[in-house]
Amino acid sequence: MFKNILPIAASTLLSLFAATGLAGAGESNMTNLGPVGPYEPILAMVGKSRLVAYFEPDNGNCSVSMVMSAASGDSGVKATRVRVALHPGELFHLDGVENERIVITCAPNAKGMAVLNKGEILTRSASNVLY
Repeated sequence: MFKNILPIAASTLLSLFAATGLAGAGESNMTNLGPVGPYEPILAMVGKSRLVAYFEPDNGNCSVSMVMSAASGDSGVKATRVRVALHPGELFHLDGVENERIVITCAPNAKGMAVLNKGEILTRSASNVLY
């Protein structure tokens, strides 16, 4: 029973972040690029969108759920959820329209998940704050 509650709770949390604007522009310093364990969030900006992602272990693989929402709560754009299953070591590239991207990978035995292009994301975030 407990195993079924965690994915529901994590999915609900992702929806709340997207719907309430908790992950909005005022929270642009909220970044966690991992590594994270099961049900722990990765928080990042991809272009002008906020990404919140988590995974749950699934027979040694990572079952990843991601929600993308506009960084500003007043854009009128609805949040989008993406789900993907990753084998350990497999990469998932999520590309933005203006040459932004985030690359996520699954650790062996689904023990963790991390963003591989951390430097690129942190550099882009810093330049957005400066300009």
